[in-house]
Amino acid sequence: MWHYIRTEVDLPLPINEVFSFFSKAENLERITPKSLGFKIMTPLPIHMEQDTVIDYQVKLNGLPMGWRTLIAVWNPPYEFVDEQIKGPYRTWIHRHSFKSLDGGGTRITDYVRYELPFTPLGDLVHPLIKMQLTGIFHHRNWTIPALLLGDRADEAREVSFEMGSGIWTGKS
Repeated sequence: MWHYIRTEVDLPLPINEVFSFFSKAENLERITPKSLGFKIMTPLPIHMEQDTVIDYQVKLNGLPMGWRTLIAVWNPPYEFVDEQIKGPYRTWIHRHSFKSLDGGGTRITDYVRYELPFTPLGDLVHPLIKMQLTGIFHHRNWTIPALLLGDRADEAREVSFEMGSGIWTGKS
């Protein structure tokens, strides 16, 4: 069964500045909760573009696990998509979208479509995975404004946060 996460955050910064932050792979370590022991294994700096492959290590329940992603879409400053090649999920596709707002701000939309391994048994642990992912994305939505805006972080606004499940029909 497919699951998804969709979040939106508005920042009072221009789209090019926001995209520039996301285009630096090392910032992923900065916005990921420390409890995950997230490390980028690919030597830095990483030149991000379509077909870039990045290796990470993450700790799940204290156990280190490799994670490899492919930048499948690279369309600066509007979007990029990373897809898991190898890792803890059966499928993980994360679309990062950026939209200019009236007044010069930017809306960041994260849309992740994922499937757990060992279906249907994997779906039995989905409530735990969902709880963990909720914490990770709320952490991101708090940390990104703190890093980009500093003392002005309260000017950012989490517009939406939703999660769901269903049968994937091939339409996003």
